[in-house]
Amino acid sequence: MKSFIPPAFNLPLAWIVDAALPALLKNMYNIDEVRISAPDKAMLRSLREERLLYFSNHPSTAEPGIAYHVANVMGARFNYMASRPVFDWGYGAVGQVIRNVGAFSVLAGAADKESLKTARRLLASQNGKLVIYPEGAMSGENDNLLPFMPGASQIGFWGFEDARKIDPLCDVHVLPSFVKYVLKADRSAVEIELREKLRHFEWRLGIEPGRKNLLRRFLTLGRVLLERAEAEYRVPPGSATDWEYRVGRVRHAILDGVAERMQLRGFPTKGDAIAKLRHLFTVTELMEVGSKDPSLPIVDKETLEWARKESKKAYDFIVINPQYLISWPTGERFVEWLGRFESLIQGKSDLRARVAHVLFARPFKLSDYYEDYRKGKRQTVEAITARLRRDMEDLMEKARPLSAPIVPAGDVGVES
Repeated sequence: MKSFIPPAFNLPLAWIVDAALPALLKNMYNIDEVRISAPDKAMLRSLREERLLYFSNHPSTAEPGIAYHVANVMGARFNYMASRPVFDWGYGAVGQVIRNVGAFSVLAGAADKESLKTARRLLASQNGKLVIYPEGAMSGENDNLLPFMPGASQIGFWGFEDARKIDPLCDVHVLPSFVKYVLKADRSAVEIELREKLRHFEWRLGIEPGRKNLLRRFLTLGRVLLERAEAEYRVPPGSATDWEYRVGRVRHAILDGVAERMQLRGFPTKGDAIAKLRHLFTVTELMEVGSKDPSLPIVDKETLEWARKESKKAYDFIVINPQYLISWPTGERFVEWLGRFESLIQGKSDLRARVAHVLFARPFKLSDYYEDYRKGKRQTVEAITARLRRDMEDLMEKARPLSAPIVPAGDVGVES
């Protein structure tokens, strides 16, 4: 199996994907519409002839499709860094399609020299445009951002320097964006589905709902799943009120157990759960593509598949945060939690019909930072990454009112 899949471009296929994109977004991700404001559409078209580094949040698997729509609005073509295993989906059919519309593979977290070389070459090319997800993994929460990868903006300066060798007056624009998904159903329809799903899961797990309100029932279901995980992974039960600490112990127990069984070298034992999860994802991806790295463990296919499933379970626990739901209990956040419950209980989750709103910060030029970069590369890359995060957090707050709470914030009722 090839460890790197380069991009290609097939214009007739791109035209077909252009025409089929609304249907693809609906059938694959249940997205009915992508909304971009008129001023933002004009801004996008003004960047059509520019080299562009496009940053976006990454709560789900749908964002590359949204970025493709943005490229269509701009009247341009983007290139995309995509996880290497994606190219093998559908016996390689998915890979053939996405590479022919500009995608190339990357082994996230690994020293993927071919991918980095390709990224900077594409960005340096005339009108080159590259999509990057600085979180480095799906966050699972539309109203939250994972820590950004430290070198997320380094590629931009590499591409900028390469481009300047071709054209000393050229520039690379940076465009931060944020995708916010809003359910199509009205409040009453969302509540009806939530209550129906809750009844089903409560019945399966033997939970008596009593007179609990909706928010308390969700928290109770989460608590029961946590208690079952504590028993499964032999984690001593903690305080009933210290949810965050207890969830943290469970996810660390899962991740540490995977590392121990696989006898991983260099596993960040003292790191946080995100660092551990990223390490496991990198290792399993390298093993899937048959990397010859001598530091990788030797395990059979059954163990590798087990490691992937356990890592997914740890991920589900990472994105179950009670305060996230309690503080702003929108239908969208309830549905995110419901998706985690579905994944943990039935092994898969369902997507609900929604609209994707895309918001943009003011684009800026890397030339404005280049003198600082020449004096201190690491500090300037960190400064750019910090600016990106601030811009995307501002967009996240701007998008927050697009979803309104369906029950009063903070009203968790009583456990009875």
